Amino acid sequence: MSIVLKAEKLSKWYGNILGISDINLEIKPGITGLLGPNGAGKSTFLKLAAGQLKPKLGSLQIFGENVFGNHRLFQRIGFCPEYDSAYMDMSGWQFIMLLAHLHGYAPCAAEAMSEKALTEVGLVESKDRLIKGYSFGMRQRLRLASSILHEPEMLMLDEPLRGIDPLWRIKIIQLIKEYEKQGRTVIVSSHILPEIEAMTNEIVLIHQGKIFAKGDIQRIRGLIDSHPHQVSILCPDPRRLAARLIGNEYVLSIEFTTQGRGLTVKTNQRDHFFKALMHLIAEDRLTVEEITSPDDNLQAVFDYLIGK
Repeated sequence: MSIVLKAEKLSKWYGNILGISDINLEIKPGITGLLGPNGAGKSTFLKLAAGQLKPKLGSLQIFGENVFGNHRLFQRIGFCPEYDSAYMDMSGWQFIMLLAHLHGYAPCAAEAMSEKALTEVGLVESKDRLIKGYSFGMRQRLRLASSILHEPEMLMLDEPLRGIDPLWRIKIIQLIKEYEKQGRTVIVSSHILPEIEAMTNEIVLIHQGKIFAKGDIQRIRGLIDSHPHQVSILCPDPRRLAARLIGNEYVLSIEFTTQGRGLTVKTNQRDHFFKALMHLIAEDRLTVEEITSPDDNLQAVFDYLIGK
């Protein structure tokens, strides 16, 4: 498969603040998930790839061409930013039509493409409402419509599911997968692993502006699952629960909370632990008021892996 995007020693910083540093990456057709905690450099990388930022060092090419300032290339790529970039006093239809005209389409073609894009994201019935009256999720879908309007060969989506309701999450994931079936290239960024897992097996882990790992989901899962997770359990009889948990092979340690109404369990097999915990609660009829995982996030995983 041909290489669509190639970054070599790509670096970008803002004054004394590092965006990304010395990134070497090749992306082929299909869906690639860009996964990392907030502030990892995902948005900076995508803005460089979309031609919105100029690299400080290194190079980035798409379809064999340098990106920054290459206006002809912009016709072949689509970018959905994380934050609003629309004119709030326009209607959804006016905004999408404006973008279609800026892409150089004649009025008839612009109308047909705008109608199709808004239909695909479920906004055609709300197209005449002002954007400032849209909900957050609707504005997010409008951003997606603006990025797919011209049917790009390569699509870059920055946190596209943020603020989207469950039904439209499923539909957007299906839309992204349809792009893959058409032979296009899609890069999707997120800080939530299950979102990326639902779309692709090809993952790029980014942290503190650097590529931390790249590979299929099994390899990435192996890295993440090696992180010992903490699970906090609130219950009226924590000592009884601890006595039943202490012999479990998935439990590394147990600590009681200072209030005496709960405990914190450390496990390196979270899924197995939760399954065993649910079985134990049902079998012994134990009362559990709340179960939370305070460090169930990518930042904690990266901190652990880097410290190893």
